[in-house]
Amino acid sequence: MSTDSSRLNRPRYSMPDFVKRALEERGLMAAYQERPDYQQNDYIGWIFRAIRKETKEKRLLQMLDELEAGGVYMNMKHPASKNR
Repeated sequence: MSTDSSRLNRPRYSMPDFVKRALEERGLMAAYQERPDYQQNDYIGWIFRAIRKETKEKRLLQMLDELEAGGVYMNMKHPASKNR
């Protein structure tokens, strides 16, 4: 975890290399960066906190699919993130 000057009041998670690689391989880094800070942090923390490797991979795939589809955040409709 790293600290920064954002307005988040909870721990701020650094992006693991495997997440960065996956975003770049799928061409989704821009979609990720367009999301608000809290969503970026929630996704990384959610993936990071998984204990089993299989769970980390499942959560990573869900994040990637949601970024690709747009309009979805943590398996909930989120119109503000809909792809243009």
